[in-house]
Formats: sequence, structure tokens, C-alpha cells
Amino acid sequence: MIGAGPAGLTAAFELSRTGRRGIIVESDSIVGGIARTVERDGYRFDIGGHRFFTKVKEIERLWEEMLGEPMLVRKRLSRIFYEAKFYDYPLKPWNALRNMGIVRAAACMASYAWAKLRPIPHPTNYAQWVSNQFGRRLFRMFFESYTEKVWGIPCTEIGADWAAQRIKGLSLGSAIRSALLGRPKNGAVITTLIDEFKYPRHGPGQLWENCAKTLVQRRWELRLNTRVEGVISVGDRVTEVMVRGPERQVERLPASEVFSSMPLRELLGGMQPAAPAAVLDAANKLAYRDFLVVALVIDSAEMFPDNWIYIHSSQVHVGRIQNFKNWSPDLVPDPATTCLGMEYFVNQGDALWSSSDDELVQLAYRELSQIGLASGNLIKGYVIRMPKAYPVYDTGYKARLDTIRQWLGGFVNLHCIGRNGQHRYNNQDHSMATALIAARNVTQDLDRDPWAVNEDAEYHEIARTERAAPEVSEKK
Repeated sequence: MIGAGPAGLTAAFELSRTGRRGIIVESDSIVGGIARTVERDGYRFDIGGHRFFTKVKEIERLWEEMLGEPMLVRKRLSRIFYEAKFYDYPLKPWNALRNMGIVRAAACMASYAWAKLRPIPHPTNYAQWVSNQFGRRLFRMFFESYTEKVWGIPCTEIGADWAAQRIKGLSLGSAIRSALLGRPKNGAVITTLIDEFKYPRHGPGQLWENCAKTLVQRRWELRLNTRVEGVISVGDRVTEVMVRGPERQVERLPASEVFSSMPLRELLGGMQPAAPAAVLDAANKLAYRDFLVVALVIDSAEMFPDNWIYIHSSQVHVGRIQNFKNWSPDLVPDPATTCLGMEYFVNQGDALWSSSDDELVQLAYRELSQIGLASGNLIKGYVIRMPKAYPVYDTGYKARLDTIRQWLGGFVNLHCIGRNGQHRYNNQDHSMATALIAARNVTQDLDRDPWAVNEDAEYHEIARTERAAPEVSEKK
């Protein structure tokens, strides 16, 4: 098992149900991947916020089993900071009207009407797709600046399928109907409009740490601080995985089945014998966006009510602010303080990534003050850097991914799962679904496609697998 994030641990957990044992190698010193929870001086914080919400009941049951205790049910409150004003998100018409003013609101509605009458045919990039859904003016206000801050490239260079994945089913009409009338009881759930979610008391890492402990009890071997140096194949089978542990010695681990959630670019780069030149070229052109969070401890018991705030201002670098106390009060050891996560979307080696921790803490507090949210003095701060947090959906990525998938499909015992393992911006439950399918292909001799987990979380392949096998909760 390559990687101890949600996908790798879920695959191992499913395999362990049938008595199978194996080795999990993880390059970091902590499990959970980007869904980890970091602890510093008793303060706990996410690498981004991780809502626990899924349309798949089996994954809900799996979360409960892995965690071993009930989750909190949290009300969701998030807003957008734009032009020094806070807009409720999801959209609330009267709030938006008050902030925009009648003239701008009328112009936005006219732009929306024009987009419905004269949509761009066959949109190929993010800007075109979103403009078709909301109109050009709302795209410029609420999508363009934030999206370009997240990805570091113009919206015209981001594939339309990124928008189709992340905001599929959402339109201005659906947002307004939800705000005015609420969600229909039996209607389709649009993830971005949900008004509550579940959350572990000590953060998402609590679940994955408990899962890892269970796997060790089931006689799985967990190797942290261990990097994969190469993957050796003979014919259509992977036979060995070369790893380098903390002692810096390379070890060759024999493999009967390999589940990989490591970045495809690194996996392909370490294949022996080497992949064909066209496949390597496709892998080397896959792009990633890196991430860092600056956790600020403020001497104020209450600051603002949101779980998180999107920052659509080009005047500051911060892209999103988490209020961890509003996710769970148990994340903050001193109730007289608040811990905020100032999130920055970066590239390794750029000015922000290379800044010292002290410089980043001072920048984050300065930007918090600039936005007008620093209602207390800074006590201390912490910095966590996360490389390759987001696979980039730039134009042309899909053709490159198709080339890679076709070649990897020639290996009968190599299973690519999870966000980086499939170079797809999966949510946590998407990643778990890919892992369950891949693991059941091995344990139940099935032939399902882990890549077929679709982005709107309907998970047709999981449903097919459930019909073919007993439910997870019934297995011993």
C-alpha cells in the first residue's frame, strides 16, 4: 500500500476484513494525507477544512466504524469576502442585493439572462463554463479572482471539466430556490449547498489515526517516513516496490498486489523498466498546486461565526480562512483563545513557500487585520506546508491522463486510487470509494473500474459492487 491517506487506509481496511495483511508505506511522519489533523501545543487544525458529507450510506457507516465514536453534527456557515463586504454563501438573495445595490444586481441579472439566451457553445474552459451557468458579471465577481488565486493560472487555462466536477448541478436558479425555499426533502443534494455536516471531535485526523491503529492491531505493518523510490515490473505484473526508510537504506519489498495513491508523476517516473516516452512525457506534464496553512492563535474567545470564509480580494494573498473553534470546540485547548487557519495556495519554490515561518505568521496576521477580522492580539502561530495538495485540471490534462491510464491498465496487480493516485480533485469520500472498489476487485474477484467513480458522488461503481456482495457492516 503506497500512501496512508484516506484512499490507502481505506483499501487496507477493506482488505483486512478478509484476513489479508500487508505493508503501508507513507513518506510523511503522520497518517491522513491532506485529511490529517496537525497538533501544536494542544491546538489542532486541518489542512483545509474537511466536511464529512457523502451521498453513499456505506461510506457513512465506514466513517463511524473507523472513528469508533459519534461525530459532531455542525451547522455550516460560510461567507465570501468581496470588495470589503461579506456575502453569504450559499447565496441569500437579500444579502446579495443589499451588498451589490440595485443597479449592480440588475446588471448581474441581465448578464445571467443573456447567458441563458446566448450561451457559449461547447465551453472548453472554466471561464466559459461558469459564465454559461451564472452570467459573465457573476463569474467576474464570485468565481474568477478566487479560482485564479487557488490555481495560480488564468481561468481560461483551466479545463471546463473542473467546473463541471466541482459545481455540477449548481445554477443561479438552484441557489436562489435553495435560499428562499430550502432544499426539497427528496430532491437531489447539491454538495456546495448543504447546511450541515458531520465532523470528528478532534478533527479528521482522529478518524485516520484510529483507522491506522486498527490496521496495526490486525497485523498490518505501517512504515512512516518511508519514500517509494521505484516500482519494478515483470511483464504485466508489479513484482517489487523499492522504498527508502528513515535509515536511508533502499529496501526491495516483494509485491503481490500494489495499491498506489502517490502522485502519478512520481509513480511513472519510478517505473522499472521505464514507461514509453509518450507516457513519461504525459506524466511529467501533469501539474500540481501546493498549499500552506498558517494557524494563528488569537487572544479572543469569539471572533466571527463562520466555519470558513472565502477571500475574493486581490489585495491580500490569503485565499480562505478557517475558524477551527467553529468546527469543533475541542480543537482549541484554551476557550479564551481562537485558532484561525489562514490558507495560501502556492507553488513550491515561490516567494510564499520559501518564506520563513516567522515571516508567514506576521504576513497572515497583517492580512487578517487588513480584512478587518483581527479582533484580538496574536499569541503565536504555526506553519504547515503541503506539497502536491491539488492536482491541476489545466487544459490538455485529460488527454495526458488518458495516455497514462491506458498504459497503466496493462498491469493486472497495480491499482491507482485516491486524489493523487488518479490525478483527480476527489473529495475524501470519492477517494474512499475508489479504494473500496479496488480492494473488492481483489478480495471478491470482481472487475469494477475504480476510475469510474464519478465526480458528482453518485458512485455508480460502488452501487454495482454493493449489489454483488454483502454490505460492509455484515462482514466479520
